[in-house]
Amino acid sequence: MPERPEFTVVGKGERKVDGRALVTGKPVFVADVRLPDTLHVKLLGSPHAHARILSIDTSEAEAMPGVVCVLTHENTPPTRHTTAGQGYPEPSPYDARMFEDKVRFVGDRVAAVAAETEEIALAALKAIRVEYEELEPVLSIDDARRDGAPVIHDEEDSAGIYDADRNVVADVDIDVGDVSAGFDASDVIVETTCETQYAQHAPIEPHVVYSYLDNNGRLVLRTSTQVPFHARRIVAQTLGIPIRSVRVIKPRIGGGFGTKQEVLLEDVAGLVTLRTGRPAWVGLSRKEEFVASRTRHPMRVRVRLGAGSDGVLRAIEMEAVSNTGAYGAHGLTVLANAGSKTLPLYNKAPNVRFYGQAVYTNLPVAGAYRGYGATQGYFPLETAMDELAERLGIDPIELRRRNHVRVGETSPIFEKLGEGREGVEQTIKSCELERCLEIGAERIGWAEKRGKKLRDGPRVHGLGMTIVMQGSGIPRIDMAAATIKMNEDGSFNLLIGATDLGTGSDTILAQIAAEVLAVPLDRILVTSSDTDLTPFDVGAYASSTTYVSGTAVQRAAEKVRGQILEVASAVLGASAESLRLADESVVAPGGERMSLADVCLRAMYESDQFQIAATASCVPAESPPPFLANFAEVAVDTETGRVEVLHYVAAVDCGVAINPILAEGQMEGAIVNGIGYALTEEMLISSRGRVRNPSLFDYKIPGALDVPRLEVILVESYEPTGPMGAKSIGEVGINGPIPTIANAIYDAVGVRLRETPFTPERVLAAMREVTVA
Repeated sequence: MPERPEFTVVGKGERKVDGRALVTGKPVFVADVRLPDTLHVKLLGSPHAHARILSIDTSEAEAMPGVVCVLTHENTPPTRHTTAGQGYPEPSPYDARMFEDKVRFVGDRVAAVAAETEEIALAALKAIRVEYEELEPVLSIDDARRDGAPVIHDEEDSAGIYDADRNVVADVDIDVGDVSAGFDASDVIVETTCETQYAQHAPIEPHVVYSYLDNNGRLVLRTSTQVPFHARRIVAQTLGIPIRSVRVIKPRIGGGFGTKQEVLLEDVAGLVTLRTGRPAWVGLSRKEEFVASRTRHPMRVRVRLGAGSDGVLRAIEMEAVSNTGAYGAHGLTVLANAGSKTLPLYNKAPNVRFYGQAVYTNLPVAGAYRGYGATQGYFPLETAMDELAERLGIDPIELRRRNHVRVGETSPIFEKLGEGREGVEQTIKSCELERCLEIGAERIGWAEKRGKKLRDGPRVHGLGMTIVMQGSGIPRIDMAAATIKMNEDGSFNLLIGATDLGTGSDTILAQIAAEVLAVPLDRILVTSSDTDLTPFDVGAYASSTTYVSGTAVQRAAEKVRGQILEVASAVLGASAESLRLADESVVAPGGERMSLADVCLRAMYESDQFQIAATASCVPAESPPPFLANFAEVAVDTETGRVEVLHYVAAVDCGVAINPILAEGQMEGAIVNGIGYALTEEMLISSRGRVRNPSLFDYKIPGALDVPRLEVILVESYEPTGPMGAKSIGEVGINGPIPTIANAIYDAVGVRLRETPFTPERVLAAMREVTVA
């Protein structure tokens, strides 16, 4: 493994560059700024899961004083598009319109009203008269796949659906080796099927967009988005206007977690502004956020493992069925990731099969959610690994040691199965999973507590562990660019299309630039996420920002450094190659110095004048995985079935942590997010397809008092293909809690839970089944 260089700014817990503005309440979010004459836009949602609109009468609403504009399928562009903010050409089907004469889930968009006040807009919605023909709804993945099931997307103009007549959005089927022969040669075979639920992202800030026309009549969208450039492209396509006519600005975001990788409101706000010439504001209520934004894909995943008596895997089979809801956004790619981000971890198995389908239902629309399919895939995979360890009489840690991928190794899955298409061959160049296992086991007290079933009154303690990985961007698909220009005082403007969701990417990208240019962090002035001012970046998803955007920043900074050295070489009388940057100066071999400010002044005003500046891009050739060893101690109350996580240990290899404090924060947030998904979070759906608990009162995300003792240990490696040796860390933490807690529950009370969340009712029911048996 390459040796880690010594860094000055990178690897330090620098304060966030936007920290002061946030903690002092400066107006940095979309809803903080509004122009005079702004219209308020409200949306009418469908009351039915599946229906055709026979007629829609908006005359009463349009006649109301203060109503300025009403939009329906009768007066808006019919362009088919995808709402998924993904690279072009998008791997998701073009199956959506702004408004349509068929609704496919409760909450599907029927109309929009723009009015002088929010109250008038809401009153106008009630005045719209809609006549529906109710159709038979499809309310489960089994219902969607049955012969004769209602066809949800029966329109003729959709594109990219795998088999619309059978409600199949996407189909994936890959084989490596001979799986049947692998199982025949196995001494032990285990099989398990696990199912995950509908879950909401629950960002503090719901979806919100503010639109207006600039002085030149161009449409400006200030929007809470993870994908400004994709949003610009999709809005232009949907509204039938040139891309040059649209500017997208992403201010600070109050949480995304994947749901804001979707283009949900920008087209409506934009069309209202184009029709009226006035600014427009549209934002989802909390209820609408639950009902009509995006969710995690519920999945049913079956895993079958075959191993020799030595514990080495000989065959793995994974079959996944994903519920994409009423529209197919991210359907193919999330499904593929359930295999592509999990199966390469256990590369010792020479025979592997992954098969899956994503199906439409008349239920809430699924989309991107942190973990992006890997979270669903690791639940059965790591449950089956624990079952295999028990059958073989091998410690679960040891079983994973014998099978996990290592430095210098590869997996054919990397090439066979990518994100929606074939992947890219790659060899692991950094992996400290072995150390992660050692450190995590020691911190949790594995040797002392595992299998001991310690009691605390009616509560029984148990320990569980798992290993997981993710990726760092999408190889040969993701693209990021960065521009750096120098100022006369030796400071630098860093212009990046990368999108900071509160993750601190503005800070870590500035740290990379500061490291290359040998200046303190405050000398880097960051402007990000403005499609007019910043270079292109795909946006914040796929754990790509640090690795992909960071590499672009490093390359741009290196180009600027080269220009600085060339200018200074004429003054210092030494070749550029012999010079170096240190402490805001150019330093010659003999110790002579020239300040960066003097370098810029010379370049701008004195000799051979030019602007010291550069732009660089990155399209990654591979996607190095971060690795994580998870350990949890739980207490299961045998009288109530309540599960409490007492201690969670996460030892993670993310390469070099550019900012360790921010890296730890990302891990802590992802783990708590995963604990909520494992234990309490569940969108409850009625028999008619209606969300029954669309509020943060009834949908239980973890609060501060619910967070267990949580230890995050950054186990450093050095990734030679990454910026400053870094890999991603944003998503990997969410993949561990479900199977880790499930394995700990089994250690405590001897029951295997295969459906999330692990509510007290499910735990008690499982315990009673074991008792009766």
